[in-house]
Amino acid sequence: MKLRIGQLASETGCQVETIRYYERIGVLPPPARESNNYRVYDHSHRRRLLFIRRMRDLGFSLEEVRALLRMIDGGSYTCAEVQALGQEHLEAVREKIADLRQVENALSELVGRCTGAETPDCSMLEALFNMPRSGNATRHP
Repeated sequence: MKLRIGQLASETGCQVETIRYYERIGVLPPPARESNNYRVYDHSHRRRLLFIRRMRDLGFSLEEVRALLRMIDGGSYTCAEVQALGQEHLEAVREKIADLRQVENALSELVGRCTGAETPDCSMLEALFNMPRSGNATRHP
């Protein structure tokens, strides 16, 4: 199976620029080139790109993807190593969920303070202006 970059993008749901970026950073191996210098991808590129997309959809960072691909490419990985990487990521996701729950509770309280009246006075805005800054990493400056 030979695919040009547009076909690969269409079949995997990746943008063409994303595919090129993955090649540049080394998570997708460079494809063969035709005589006209067009990239020609094969089944292994498609399979690897779908794998990368699944990992990214699950929230794995590019560094985590790269680490797992290095294990796979080297052929010297164990299921325990893959599990450890997955477990580490799962713990990070759980921490983010806990942080988001705190944000949800704080925002719910703020929204609850607002009367929704047709006046410019808003207790929610007043609370936001007077609220001390939290050290929570999920909150934006």
